[in-house]
Amino acid sequence: QVQLVESGGGLVQPGGSLRLSCAASISGFSIYTMGWYRQAPGKQRELVATITNSGRTNYAESVKGRFTISRDNAKNTVYLEMNSLRPGDTAVYYCNAGYGSSGWWGQGTQVTVSS
Repeated sequence: QVQLVESGGGLVQPGGSLRLSCAASISGFSIYTMGWYRQAPGKQRELVATITNSGRTNYAESVKGRFTISRDNAKNTVYLEMNSLRPGDTAVYYCNAGYGSSGWWGQGTQVTVSS
């Protein structure tokens, strides 16, 4: 059974930084593509960033240059470093693990960017 637990969310001022973590209880974590998605109130869930098993990354245009996704396969953990945060980044951030046609979600962690 796959379990994903996000942490690191909170309230931050515009221009600030946060680091999200997602601890995965997965056998063979290193083979999974891991990703971060977010959902703002009244909006659909959207891709933020993904990282493949080979370390290839992909980012939404809105976060390029500000966010960095990384993974530590020894710790079964994926991270999202978020800098220069904007009010528009306010959302619940979800961790995702994908392999083939299967995917799993965490419960989410709230990020609020406000002065």
